[in-house]
Amino acid sequence: MVVASNMKNLIGTVACTLFLTVNGFYSSSDDVVELTPANFNREVLQSDSLWLVEFYAPWCGHCQSLTPHWKKAATALKGVVKIGAVDADQHKSLGGQYGIRGFPTIKIFGSNKNKAEDYQGARSSQAIVDSALNSLRSMVKERLEGKTSGSDQGRQSGGGRKDVVDLTDDDFDKKVLNSDDIWLVEFYAPWCGHCKNLEPVWAAAASEVKEQTKGKVKLGAVDATVHQMIASRYGIQGFPTIKVFRKGEQPEDYEGGRSKADIVARALDLYSDNAAPPELLEILNGDILKKTCEDYQLCIIAALPHILDTGAAGRNGYLEVMMKMAEKYKKKMWGWLWTEAGVQMDLEQSLGIGGFGYPAMAAINYRKMKFALLKGSFSEQGIHEFLRDLSMGRGSTATVGGGTLPNINSVEPWDGKDGELPVEDDIDLSDVELDDLGRVEL
Repeated sequence: MVVASNMKNLIGTVACTLFLTVNGFYSSSDDVVELTPANFNREVLQSDSLWLVEFYAPWCGHCQSLTPHWKKAATALKGVVKIGAVDADQHKSLGGQYGIRGFPTIKIFGSNKNKAEDYQGARSSQAIVDSALNSLRSMVKERLEGKTSGSDQGRQSGGGRKDVVDLTDDDFDKKVLNSDDIWLVEFYAPWCGHCKNLEPVWAAAASEVKEQTKGKVKLGAVDATVHQMIASRYGIQGFPTIKVFRKGEQPEDYEGGRSKADIVARALDLYSDNAAPPELLEILNGDILKKTCEDYQLCIIAALPHILDTGAAGRNGYLEVMMKMAEKYKKKMWGWLWTEAGVQMDLEQSLGIGGFGYPAMAAINYRKMKFALLKGSFSEQGIHEFLRDLSMGRGSTATVGGGTLPNINSVEPWDGKDGELPVEDDIDLSDVELDDLGRVEL
């Protein structure tokens, strides 16, 4: 019976120990706020209150000794200073963010939540209360002197990141998985330093990608500490993590650089993988020219020889060269246009290509009203070298004549056939008399 009784007590002790290990030291009935990656940003970093936060491990003997003092201090400071606790053994990412290497570690989050201070006092309830009140006094003094930096941990809203789509557990599937668009999604934690560094870059990239892909590639962001269902579904374990989503395909990890140029380049690659080459449009009216040049970073315009000079086969050869170049440079999202020589003379003159030297080509930046001319041959190699130099910012440019796009004549589209000379009217000379010198007498 004694053995059985001792065995029963031992089992109870082990069970109690296991309960503490699994559930930590604190419960909802305590005045200590249990903190996790899901609520840390909301409770601590976005708070105007002074916080003392203990990072502990359930198996740590010193942590177990501190627990009653921590609870007593929390009760004494209730309504004055916030007292929290993080099970850093369970929430390793949160402990890692603050460089926690030993237990217990106590951090003080005052006016500037970016710079938590180490608690250096004794581990008694009285010492903890005294230190908290001293820190509170310093924080109030800073506010009085206007030195407080406040709580700035929340992500920007509005204009700074207007083109980044905030995603949640509730709308992720509808917005991302059921969309025909391509998505780059950043999973972040508000307390993550690397995430803070990425935020303005991500916002700037989102705006450029939206413009260059006409909204077909979107950049989104998920607060993985709040929307844990989505983060868990995709196995997010570090921050920031970026994943690529395409309809009907498994998500893939983004493995590019973290600069704006890197992100935009990857987004354009994804877009162009499935994008059709841009249309090659004949300039039939002013609307076609204006819309194409407004919608694209550059519009490439060719003035092709008159149909009587080349025939349909010759013209189609030039158009084929342009289509190959449009395919080659489709990632640039440029507009492509052509016109017959002499049909749009105002346009030719504004670009300095009127009257001779056909075929000719110009690239217009509508926003800057600048243009560059093809100086080499109208061939795949010549146009490639021209466009390559433009891509690299080389080559000379000039201002569009008049500083704006000229008036455009409305014309009928080419019918795809060879040209025909105009039919001359027959002249009846039967009534014309000539004198002896061969002169016409009227």
